[in-house]
Amino acid sequence: MKVKHLLRLYEKGYRDFSGVDLQGADLSRITLIAVNLSGANLMGANLSRAFLTKSNLSGAILNWANLSFAKISDGNLARADLTKANLNGAFMVKSQLKGAKLCGANLSHTNLRGANLQGANLCGANLKKINLREAHLDLVNFNWANLSQARLSKANLGGASFNGANLSKTFLKEVDLSGANLEGVNLFRARLNGSFLQGANLISANLQQAGLRWVDLRGADLTGANLSEASLEEANLQGAIFHKTNLDRVKLDTAEISNKTNFEVIQSQNNNLPASNSSIVSSFSHCASAAIDVNNTTREILHNF
Repeated sequence: MKVKHLLRLYEKGYRDFSGVDLQGADLSRITLIAVNLSGANLMGANLSRAFLTKSNLSGAILNWANLSFAKISDGNLARADLTKANLNGAFMVKSQLKGAKLCGANLSHTNLRGANLQGANLCGANLKKINLREAHLDLVNFNWANLSQARLSKANLGGASFNGANLSKTFLKEVDLSGANLEGVNLFRARLNGSFLQGANLISANLQQAGLRWVDLRGADLTGANLSEASLEEANLQGAIFHKTNLDRVKLDTAEISNKTNFEVIQSQNNNLPASNSSIVSSFSHCASAAIDVNNTTREILHNF
C-alpha cells in the first residue's frame, strides 16, 4: 500500500491496516493514533518521530525499522520483530512488548517506564540510559546487552538473564534479583540500594564502588568478586560467601553478619591473607553492630591473623 492511500483512508476514519505491506516506506512524523497494524510488514520503514499512541503493532515485522523518537505510549508490540531496529529516544510508556524480538536493537534513551517486556529478547541490544522503571521484565534475555546508566528501579526481573551484560552505573534500586545468575557481570558503580540478591550468583562480578545499602545478600556467592570501595551499610550478609573477594575500602557499617557468613579469604589493597573462616567470622560478628570499614577496623582485624 502506498503511504498517500493509507493517509486518505485514515482521514476517512479507517483504522484497520492489519497485514498491510509498507516495507521500506517513509512514515516519518506520520500521525496514526489507535490504528491496527498487527502483522504489518514494516521492515526497514522510517517511522521516526511518528505518532502511534495506542496503536496495535503486535506481530508486526519491524526489522531495521527507524522508530527513533516515535510516540508509542500504550502501544501493543507483543511478539513484534524489532531485530536491529532503531528505537533511540522513543516514548513507549506502558507499552506491551511481551515476547518481542529486539536483538541488536538500539533503545538508548528510550522511555519504557511501566512497559511489559515479559519474555522479550534483548540480546546484544543497546539500552544505554533507557528508562525501564517499574517495567515487567520477567524472563527477559539481556545477554550481552549494554545497560550502562539504565534505570530499572522497582522493575520485575524474575528469571531475567544477564550473561555478559554491562550494568555499569545502572539504577537497580528495590528490585528482586534473588537467585539471579550475575556471574562476571559488570556492575561498576551500580545503585542496588534496598534490592534483594538473596542466593544470587555474583561470582567474579565487578561491584566496584557499587551502592549496596540495605541490600539482602543472604546466601549470595561473591567468590572472586570485586567489591572495592562498595557501600554495604546495613546490608544483610548472613550466609554470604566472600572467598577471594576484593573488599578493599569497602564500607560495612552496621552490616548484618552471622557465623554462617564465609570470609574464607579476604583481599584488600595490602592484604591477601588466608585465614580460618571461624576466626574472621568471629571477629566480624563481634563488630557487626559497630561501624566496620575494611580500610580501618577490618584491616586491623586482618593484621592480627
